[in-house]
Amino acid sequence: MNGNDNDTPQEGVDPPEPEDEEELEEEAEEIEGAEPEEEAEEEVVQALGPEDDDEAEFDETVLECHTAATEQLMRLAAESDGAIESEDAFEGAGNIVGVGLGFADEAEFSSAEPGAGALNVYVVEECSIDDIKSALVDDMGLSAASSDDFPINLIVSGPIDADSHRFRIRPAPGGVSCGHFRITAGTLGCLARGRRSPRNRRILVLSNNHVLAASNGGRFGDPILQPGRADGGRNPRDRIAILERYARIRFGGRVCNYVDCATGWAWPRRVRRELIYRSPRGLRLFRISSRVRACRRNLLVGKTGRTTQLRVGRITDCAANMRINYGRGRVALFCRQIVIRGVGRRRPFSAGGDSGSVIWTWDRRRNPVGLLFAGNSTNDITIANHMTHVLRALDINLYT
Repeated sequence: MNGNDNDTPQEGVDPPEPEDEEELEEEAEEIEGAEPEEEAEEEVVQALGPEDDDEAEFDETVLECHTAATEQLMRLAAESDGAIESEDAFEGAGNIVGVGLGFADEAEFSSAEPGAGALNVYVVEECSIDDIKSALVDDMGLSAASSDDFPINLIVSGPIDADSHRFRIRPAPGGVSCGHFRITAGTLGCLARGRRSPRNRRILVLSNNHVLAASNGGRFGDPILQPGRADGGRNPRDRIAILERYARIRFGGRVCNYVDCATGWAWPRRVRRELIYRSPRGLRLFRISSRVRACRRNLLVGKTGRTTQLRVGRITDCAANMRINYGRGRVALFCRQIVIRGVGRRRPFSAGGDSGSVIWTWDRRRNPVGLLFAGNSTNDITIANHMTHVLRALDINLYT
């Protein structure tokens, strides 16, 4: 164990009760639906270089195709936003749900030499390398992909959806069921603090926008429950925090999202810094580091979440650009995302309800790497934001 199991934080400022309308109104304009400021957003974009993902390993042609394919994914996301899928929705380029950068020995179907840098192409339905090259060339205009030598990893991911320890526990640790009072359930990731006054005196819970803020539908002061509503959570009985800030998800259009994240202002005595998992000896608490580590391919990582609990996985992509389905016809393009697949017998790495889990290095340091927000458990594909981008977007530091 890393840290004392009984070390419940007592410091911090209690949030106002949601019925305190006057105080909520005073802060609503400042905090409700907060997004990264333009300067902060630019910092996120500029950070997406070799520090996060060493692109020096990849041929220039592969990188150019990665960029061009992403522009086409933006077009597809805009065209499909709010539309009903037709029978031929997954034909040609419509079968491509994402692109990334990886190594050729990571996929079952590959046209590249083992270990070579390659373009990861994520598809909804299984198809041949020739089919996907035709889609890249004919539908997306990537002429370089027509070469027999162009390296492609074909990865059957299925459609990638934003996902939804089910018990009630006080104080609540990371890894358990929680959520906005109008959604089903997701996962409480960990605790954080704001970087500036007055938020630097608050104890915050970190998770996804679609978990804490109902996919842009929440308002400042909305109750956050533990457990989530699908697991029996009721308002106000199970309230642990109120919605405090979220980075807005932009659906459709030619725009990249980088994070699906939000914070809730918690009552300090209702939450704790540890994370939790089940062992043969019962529930165990442990601590992760507050020091973030950059994404690296082949890095072993772990997570503990509401549905699949403690799992170990391996990062296979640090630069995936993916169309994410949020239901009701809403599609959002996410750029520079982390892809994780399970290892060993305990697969998949995640499932619905694990959204919001912190992903950390599978070693004694347990350095946070990402924030889980989407995936396809049938094909063992988990998608996560870079934790560095989450911290910038929400202007927070981890408090673990």
